[in-house]
Amino acid sequence: MSKPDAIAPNASRLLWAGFTAILAAGVGFAIRGGIFDNWSREYGFTGAQLGAIGGAGFSGFCFGIIIGGVIVDKIGYGKLVFVALLCHILSAFVTFGASSPENAYNFLFWGMFIFAFANGTLEAVANPLVATLFPKQKTHYLNVLHAAWPAGMILGVAAGWLLDDKMEIAWKYQLALYLIPTAVYGLMFLGQKYPKSEAAKKGASFVQMFKSVGILGALVACYLLALFFGDIFKGVAPENANLIGYGIGGALLIAVAVMTKFSIGSFLLFVLFITHALIGAVELGTDGWIQNITGNLFTSEQGKYLFLWTSAIMFGLRFSAHWLETKLKLSPIGLLFVCSILAFIGLSMASNMESFAMALVALGIYAVGKTFFWPTMLAIVGDRFPHTGAVAMSIMGGIGMLSAGLIGGPGLGYAKDRFSGEELKKADAAVYAEYKAEEPSTFLNIPATTAFGLNGIKLAEAKDAEEPTAAQQSVVQADQSGDRRTLKADSYIPAAMAVIYLLMFLYFRTLGGYKPLSIEEMAGGVEGPVA
Repeated sequence: MSKPDAIAPNASRLLWAGFTAILAAGVGFAIRGGIFDNWSREYGFTGAQLGAIGGAGFSGFCFGIIIGGVIVDKIGYGKLVFVALLCHILSAFVTFGASSPENAYNFLFWGMFIFAFANGTLEAVANPLVATLFPKQKTHYLNVLHAAWPAGMILGVAAGWLLDDKMEIAWKYQLALYLIPTAVYGLMFLGQKYPKSEAAKKGASFVQMFKSVGILGALVACYLLALFFGDIFKGVAPENANLIGYGIGGALLIAVAVMTKFSIGSFLLFVLFITHALIGAVELGTDGWIQNITGNLFTSEQGKYLFLWTSAIMFGLRFSAHWLETKLKLSPIGLLFVCSILAFIGLSMASNMESFAMALVALGIYAVGKTFFWPTMLAIVGDRFPHTGAVAMSIMGGIGMLSAGLIGGPGLGYAKDRFSGEELKKADAAVYAEYKAEEPSTFLNIPATTAFGLNGIKLAEAKDAEEPTAAQQSVVQADQSGDRRTLKADSYIPAAMAVIYLLMFLYFRTLGGYKPLSIEEMAGGVEGPVA
């Protein structure tokens, strides 16, 4: 049955099919976060290596959503759903190929990449589809769609808790659970008819859809792609990896410039892209590590309680975006400004949490703050840039995920390594020399950031020791101090976002306030400059 404000009779089924697809992504994401410790123990990975594997679970998303967003208006939603379904199944076989410390990194990295590619392809379908189905309530229904993410994380954590902690089932069987919602969304999308976006209805060409992105918007995406390819080529040509990465990124930027006839693009969209990169780093990057960090500061079981707590808050609140807009009279920009302040306060408090009760409060505030970031940003692009079809919305989603994979996840892993190593070296240099990792950690391949974390296997032995030695106690304490400093550093990201949203709010005040635009208004140059 269709909703009264929808434009298609099967709108509800398509909405919930998209919901189930994102649910599958959330289940896989949560289970992966819960088995990081399994991989560390089994294969001896450092925090930076785990962060890079987790990062592949984001960077692959970028390719899926950008490629999908570019072609979805031309080939249709159904074909992309089929591609995503195949990739979700393939990713399971690749991931399960990990069998030894020698081959585990590559199998886990590429298995996560393919999994993320499937997720990105599905969002290239679901985000513009829902925005098209519910043109008058984009913010509300995109938040409903993305309530599937925390719902999937709740199910994934609960399943991992039972199968890992209680039943001690092998991690491969745990991770395979995401295939269940995968099969369900495939059936829900099967045989459905899909509406066209407003831009596609009006016959907009791909170049016209891409013009507002232009050189400025492409610059953000191409920089992150340059970082990604630099990482890829690090194992093949380590001395020239960064140069190759920037060469590929530069070539893509030139291609966009030529294709759009050197359109500068919208400065507002450029700012939105940068802000969404920060969102990817602070929201998804933190989600990828928070279960590990809280489990380390408290107990593994309490860490799972806290993850469930924050996910439940997000799930419930994402159904209330319409109420906040109408009852509290908050525009999307005002909502994001308030959320940024709350996220900053929550993470700052979390860096000092000593008790489980304090953790509930701190992470609860953080969860409220991060709830509306992702879907509300997508809604703003849908509202202000309707002529871009799925292109701008998908590129922004890709930027967020790529940032999470290249900056957020690895950045927090690097911070954890650096701060833990510094704390142990300060406490006891001799113990540090014994427990430091063999391979150094760096951030964004910048040599000046080189630091040594703690050896994953030795750290696990120190944590598991029934009667720990003084050296092992120092190692565990340093690791916990590193986690606290990591959360503190993480809190500065939403603080920067709050400043950006405040400036956006002032900008829209000069225009008479925030409001959705039609393609006709865009053609009249309301949202400039685009040249």
